[in-house]
Amino acid sequence: MESLTKGRIGWADLPDHVRAEVERILGDRVVEAVSQPGGFSPGTADRVRTAAGRRAFVKAVSPAQNDVSPRLHRTEARNTAALPGHAPTPRLLGCYDDGHWVALVLTDVDGRHPVTPWRADELTVVLAALETMATALTPNPVPHAPTAAEHLAYDFTGWHRIAADPPPGLDPWAAARLPDLCAAAERGLAALDGDTLCHVDLRADNLLLDAAGRVTVVDWPWACRGPAWLDTALLLVNVRLHGGHDTEALLRRLPLTADVDPAALTGVYAGLAGFFADAARRPPPPGIPTVRAFQQAQADALLPWLAQRLP
Repeated sequence: MESLTKGRIGWADLPDHVRAEVERILGDRVVEAVSQPGGFSPGTADRVRTAAGRRAFVKAVSPAQNDVSPRLHRTEARNTAALPGHAPTPRLLGCYDDGHWVALVLTDVDGRHPVTPWRADELTVVLAALETMATALTPNPVPHAPTAAEHLAYDFTGWHRIAADPPPGLDPWAAARLPDLCAAAERGLAALDGDTLCHVDLRADNLLLDAAGRVTVVDWPWACRGPAWLDTALLLVNVRLHGGHDTEALLRRLPLTADVDPAALTGVYAGLAGFFADAARRPPPPGIPTVRAFQQAQADALLPWLAQRLP
């Protein structure tokens, strides 16, 4: 999968003291580092190997790359440290934080991102893994995680902000249905009760498939407590974006979503579409120039689906 981040720094760009602290966590000298594609962080994302052959995944960032990213790394470290060992997630080996640089050292996964557009066999394996993950993460094992409603409250009011200040080129159907989209997003937010730890940022680039077909779900800074079906519903946005599958049929067939109130699902997709459409018109955050185009693409993928689902 093509990297979504341009200008990502690598292991060699880290200050000497940060590299030394990572090596202290690993207990050995790093002799090889290979930068990994995917994601939006402008910080490092390196698979490393030590002199003795130990492998790990290192991600590190400072405010110089993006002023928000260090906070996200800190949150991800707390979340990942609390994940149970039987969940299909990485383990945190250690974290270095000097108040400026934050470096996470995680278990290495010898895998790759699913192919996009999604292959049917890989999608089947990933969806099954999300069922397993929902079971493993219920009840929620991360006491400090916010609720999904708290976490998404601002995002799901995107249509309200658009109604107050419509952007040029707003989709004509969306412009005509703004009150309905606002109301649907409010219903979606109200439907997010649950005690499952949800990832809420599921895309192909946050998933790894190994040679044995095992799935690992990576990058956990946004984890929150919500319904068991939420991550599966969110992954289908990525499937819809890349095309090739009947996402409506999948919603009706999949065990985690088949019995969910259709209005709740429509509301979640309306909330997401409003967030993407509102965010896409903003200037790009420092160090992440491609994210706005990606958000617009997701809004464009969701709006025709919402036109089918909204009465």
